[in-house]
Amino acid sequence: MHLSVVSSLDSQCREVATARLGPTHSNSVVVLHDLLDGSLVLRRVYRDGELLERSETMLEHGCLSCTVRLDVVPTAERLAACGHDHIVLGLPPGVSVDMAVAELRRGLDRPAVIDNAVLAIDPAELEDHIWDRHTLYESGFTSMPEDERTSGEFLIGEFGHVDTVMIQPGLGAELGGGPQSGAWDHGVELCGQLAPHAAVSGVHDDFRPGCYDSGEAHARTRRGAVRVPLDAGAGTFRTVLHKVERPLHPGRFREALPQLAAGSHWLRGRLWIASAATTRIAVQGIGPRVWLEGTGQWLADAGHDPRSGTLPASDVDAALDWHPTFGDRGTVLAVTGRGEDVDPREIRGLLDGCQLSDAEMRLDFSKLEDPLGLETGL
Repeated sequence: MHLSVVSSLDSQCREVATARLGPTHSNSVVVLHDLLDGSLVLRRVYRDGELLERSETMLEHGCLSCTVRLDVVPTAERLAACGHDHIVLGLPPGVSVDMAVAELRRGLDRPAVIDNAVLAIDPAELEDHIWDRHTLYESGFTSMPEDERTSGEFLIGEFGHVDTVMIQPGLGAELGGGPQSGAWDHGVELCGQLAPHAAVSGVHDDFRPGCYDSGEAHARTRRGAVRVPLDAGAGTFRTVLHKVERPLHPGRFREALPQLAAGSHWLRGRLWIASAATTRIAVQGIGPRVWLEGTGQWLADAGHDPRSGTLPASDVDAALDWHPTFGDRGTVLAVTGRGEDVDPREIRGLLDGCQLSDAEMRLDFSKLEDPLGLETGL
């Protein structure tokens, strides 16, 4: 069984993307799932553009994970048993590719190959999504009041997991977006900054089938991982990468963080904070939201060394940044935003100013003030 999985916030973009994926194999079917109010799942199955099946299922607990586990997975299993070789799954808006792939691998009774993981998006709306403070529920993308993710958080997560970004006009194109608008061109460029690994495919562009690599997807989305585009600053948007060897003073970093995040579409990386010196801290900022999260010990503190040949594959970033004295300890930060809002000299100056001085390096780190609250957990 071959599967292609499509996520989106825009049902029109999703339907166009799934229709394009159907003909990539013979004997394909396309399934569109939607979670409606009242825990009602609407399922539509198409073959060669013709509607084969339309049905509704009432779930006892109508959340996105239950929709995938109790409807998407059984539907894929049933259609494969009917002899369909390739199934395109159009996920309900707000369902992540990562969740769907995990549930499919856990719940299917037969072997399955994930050919492609695709995000369908209208690029003219991308910047608005990144900066929207409303939750997915408040914006009407999901029917779950408990869903507190913003559209920007959802999309940044999808950009990391998918292998392909399919762009086409969405439901709001008639309001002034569309391929002829400046917002469209800026959105396409921003896609390349946010998902440098992914193929960005327009309606008339070639599509590269069969390129999903789950191991690579998990490596690049590991908390604190940093990947940047090769062309990081030639257009409207730029990505600034900076690395700092010494631990950061927690007080100075707290003061610098708002300035680092200001105007940033996406801030990400890992931090070595002196007041929590053995803890690898991931930082992420998406539009108006910024947060820190502890991700366990540094490899050096856990006794790992990439030179021993035992380094886990998911820690490729740490191996590339291994320092002869500090090991993988260190700060690596990438900031993506509009060129006028992301100043490389300012970012580097702010981070360099947060480093411990020679005198501070000789002090007991545990005695430093801890305004970030890292000593007691994040």
